[in-house]
Amino acid sequence: MLDPVRAKSRLIAITAGAFLGGVIIASGLSWTTGSYAATLLQTTPNSAEVRPMAELSEAFIAVAEAVTPAVVNIQTEQLMAIPAHGDIPERFQQYFDLPQMQERREVPQIAGGTGFLISKDGHILTNNHVIEGADKITVMMHDRREFDARVIGRDPRTDVAVIKIEGENFPTVRLGDPHSTRVGEWVLAIGNPLDNLDFTVTAGIVSAKGRPLNIIQRNGGGSYAIESFIQTDAAINPGNSGGPLVNIRGEVIGINSALASETGFYAGYGFAVPIDLASRVAEDLIRYGYARRPIMGVSIAEIYTEDAEVYSLPSISGVLVQSFSMDNAPAERAGLKPGDVIVSVEGEEIERTNELQRVIASMRPGETVHVGVIRYGERLEFDIDLAEAPAPEVATAAPSEPVRPDAKLGIDIAAMTAELAKEYGFTQPGGVVITGVRPYGAAWRKGVNRGLKVVRADRGEISELTQLQQIIESKKPGEIISLTLELNDGTRRIVNIRIPG
Repeated sequence: MLDPVRAKSRLIAITAGAFLGGVIIASGLSWTTGSYAATLLQTTPNSAEVRPMAELSEAFIAVAEAVTPAVVNIQTEQLMAIPAHGDIPERFQQYFDLPQMQERREVPQIAGGTGFLISKDGHILTNNHVIEGADKITVMMHDRREFDARVIGRDPRTDVAVIKIEGENFPTVRLGDPHSTRVGEWVLAIGNPLDNLDFTVTAGIVSAKGRPLNIIQRNGGGSYAIESFIQTDAAINPGNSGGPLVNIRGEVIGINSALASETGFYAGYGFAVPIDLASRVAEDLIRYGYARRPIMGVSIAEIYTEDAEVYSLPSISGVLVQSFSMDNAPAERAGLKPGDVIVSVEGEEIERTNELQRVIASMRPGETVHVGVIRYGERLEFDIDLAEAPAPEVATAAPSEPVRPDAKLGIDIAAMTAELAKEYGFTQPGGVVITGVRPYGAAWRKGVNRGLKVVRADRGEISELTQLQQIIESKKPGEIISLTLELNDGTRRIVNIRIPG
């Protein structure tokens, strides 16, 4: 029987000998040259192979850095009236021991979206559905500056709106030509998705053009709604609405407006309003307060196989004139008839109804447009003087009522009485205490809570309610008030709050 130590030594020697022998045999047979292990060590691509991808990546970075400073985060607040006593019907409230309250109270509903600056003096292009119904609009820049915004105009028929912030020398975007954009081109979408992912950049391609989705018409756009969306597979989620769709040259070609999804979140496709249509509408909103819509006065329909045969068309494309939508319609005056098929406008071929709507919408009322039609196989040309569609009825905000000075900050303040001192845990009365904080107001955004004592405003001590009220009243919109707040345990903190407009 072998000694355990000698047995172990012999096993090691046998193993080492076998390994060395294997190496010698493998070397003689050239097995180690070009082996799989060696191949793994040599799979790193060379610089020439990755140069195209590196250049594309650098292009994405350059575009994002150039455009993002002009993109803004839009936060809207809309006051919604709800019953003060929850779901208890008014006729039954007398049977319950309910506190004395107003019959209804207003609760702010908060929403968000995106926009982008189109002028150095603060005009911002966004979607109508982002700011519709808002009682308050706050804009945050990429550099964290915040501004109160006002509505210049909005157009439900194209889902385009313009808002404005006060200032000068703002960064702006450069507008491109969506007509020359081709399916398959790289694009970037920039926006503020899912409420908390500010200034997100996603990449994809233009996957289709001229998509009619019937979204705007269903959501209040009416019979004059225009839809000719650019489709992209760049990720677009709630909150991206109103943000720019940008080509590889850093030009905005569309406003991200919608997504195709059964869940409400990104599922592969997003849609943008072409920027030529949006900018044309924006010009009117800034100049007139509403979009002036040029029309030919025709009711139209798509062309299908049967129509192409009946009207002797060279292809299954064009727009069928079914009837005239108004008395003495411009198209009827020019000589068009029901059954005519519009195949071109100003030399541009027209294949679908939404293309015709987009081209006409890019013009102005009173202009003359050259239209090519096919009338049962015969090619005809007409000049049509465009009329103006009725102005949309767009609700405007009622004039605001004067507010208390402290309401500017979204707080309620009161003299610290003995009762309030006891309620908030202070040892003695005196001074000023915050008794209420409005959700999503200026103070709330800075983390201010009710029950805090205001001991200093700017650099002055506060002992009386009127002192603080006068300081707040003296502040102009955009200025900052610095408050020193004290908890009931004596802990203090300083909060700097900008006065809303």
